[in-house]
Amino acid sequence: MSIMDDPQPNTPSTDTGGPTPPADSPGHRPAPALWPPVPIPGQTAKEQSKEAAATTAAVDEPTECGDPSDKSAAAEASEGDRVLCELRSQIEKFVVMPNKEALTATTLWIAATQLQTAWQHAPRLAIVGPAKRCGKSRLLDVITETVHAPLITVNASPAAIFRSITEKNPPTLLVDEADTLFGTLKAAERNEDLRGLLNAGHQRNRPTLRVTGPEHTPVAFPTFAMAALAGIGDLPDTIMDRSVVVRMRRRTAGESVAAFRTSRDTPALHALRDRLKTWLRPLRAKAMDMEPVLPVEDRAADTWEPLVIVADLAGGPWPDAARTACRIMTDQEAGNDDDGGLKIRILADIRRVFAGEGDPATVRTSRLIEQLNADPEAPWCEYSPHGLTPRGLQLLLKDYGISSANHRFPGGTQAKGFARTQFLDAWSRYCPAPESEPELAETGA
Repeated sequence: MSIMDDPQPNTPSTDTGGPTPPADSPGHRPAPALWPPVPIPGQTAKEQSKEAAATTAAVDEPTECGDPSDKSAAAEASEGDRVLCELRSQIEKFVVMPNKEALTATTLWIAATQLQTAWQHAPRLAIVGPAKRCGKSRLLDVITETVHAPLITVNASPAAIFRSITEKNPPTLLVDEADTLFGTLKAAERNEDLRGLLNAGHQRNRPTLRVTGPEHTPVAFPTFAMAALAGIGDLPDTIMDRSVVVRMRRRTAGESVAAFRTSRDTPALHALRDRLKTWLRPLRAKAMDMEPVLPVEDRAADTWEPLVIVADLAGGPWPDAARTACRIMTDQEAGNDDDGGLKIRILADIRRVFAGEGDPATVRTSRLIEQLNADPEAPWCEYSPHGLTPRGLQLLLKDYGISSANHRFPGGTQAKGFARTQFLDAWSRYCPAPESEPELAETGA
């Protein structure tokens, strides 16, 4: 027998107890070729053996993103999978994300900036946290170096920003320390034009009008552009409603990240940005025609659609991961809205007051205010220096078409109050009561 027919002593056994697939079958995966060790100056035979074992493990271990075994897959899909996986790894290198869904969403949002002209809506990325040192600015650093045409808007006026937005090649707006712009009532009033620009720019064909030149000629400036905003605490409701919300948190003692150095780390991030552009730009027409199935509706669907389309273009594990992130993160924000949106919260709390009073036909305004301010877990006792007032209550209910009126109460007295029937329509539309469990209903019967 020839020496070439002898089994090589360094070749590991691939027997798994089952039949070995033919070499030309689709599921056949040849074992990595291992050659006899070659002496390396400065390394002992033991060190070489350890290095060879590590190489074998690296070859055999599948990547986290998955390595598609279908060799007939489209070339752009496999490249998309690879570049998104590498981008995700770079984000993880510098930032501890709150969960894998937020990491997936951020990765896809960055990629989506390369196809802004293909989208009907420009989703915002709201990077918020409860305090300082939660990684918000560091994440924005990584985003700055990987998105398309970043435009940092520190201390920029709204006029300068919308004059920097072009219809054919919109930039990616980046706003750090957004809490200084919207964190207080006075600051929010001073920056109302910026908030209006960010709201209008979420949807295509929502220009802003300004007069220019010595003749004060009205000119329409485009506002459509994707934007990422980072700050402490929630942003205004209208911006949060148009955003993919990433809620950052401080690292624990056991969590560590690499230090970010601009001169050292940006070349690799710029290379990823260029690869994203090379992969996605030829797919613009295809992306424009796609209408993916989403697990959400209405504005949430508008916001998440570009991210899901990018995931579908990439293939691999990304389509499922994108839809999972969409569902989980949207549900989380819906819960936060129930607690934090004051105009929704007031309806729910008024319903609780009526229920606590035995669901009477009417409730005095004074009694309603007293009960609302008495709840220590509700925001009403701190709504103003004097808590929630009748005037404040009127303003909160104004948009629902609900106002107080004179009513006759037991004892023949008349006073300002609210009828329960005034709230029924608003309750059913904005905060429907959860369905009662059968056993609870039977217990209460």
